[in-house]
Amino acid sequence: MSDFEDKVRDALSNPQNQGEMSDADSVGTVGSPDCGDMLRMWLKFTEKDGKKVIDRASFQSFGCQTAIAVASMATELLKGKTAEEAAKLSADELTGELGPLPPMKIHCGQLVEGALRNALGGPSDEASAEPAKTLSAELQKPKGNIRIVPLD
Repeated sequence: MSDFEDKVRDALSNPQNQGEMSDADSVGTVGSPDCGDMLRMWLKFTEKDGKKVIDRASFQSFGCQTAIAVASMATELLKGKTAEEAAKLSADELTGELGPLPPMKIHCGQLVEGALRNALGGPSDEASAEPAKTLSAELQKPKGNIRIVPLD
C-alpha cells in the first residue's frame, strides 16, 4: 500500500468539518450530478485584527474517498485565512498533508478548489439562480426533459 493511500485512509477514518453549516456566510457548490462527483463547501467568517477571516469551513461530498479526504484537509487549512488568501490557494495546496495527488485523482483537488472559489464568489461551472439548500436536494433537481424508451 502506498503512502498516499495510507494518508487518505487516515483522513477518512476521522474526516474533519464534514456536514452542513446552518449559520454559514457563504456556500459554494461544484460538480455534476451526471457523473456523481459533487462537493459543497460552507464558509463562516469572523473579524480578526480588522480583517474578515475564515473562522470555520465545512463540506459535504458525493464523490470518491480522495475528494472527501482533500475536502477534510482543505477545511482545516482555510481556518484563519482571509478570503483573498484562500482564493490564491491552488488545488495542490488544498491537499495539505496528503501531498500531490496521483494523476487519476487530480480532479478531486480541482473539485475542492472549485467549491471554495464558488463559495468565495468566483465563477462556477453551473450557475443557478437559487441553489438548493442541501447537496442531496441539488441531486434531486430536475435535469431537463427525460424521455423513457422501452427496450425490446
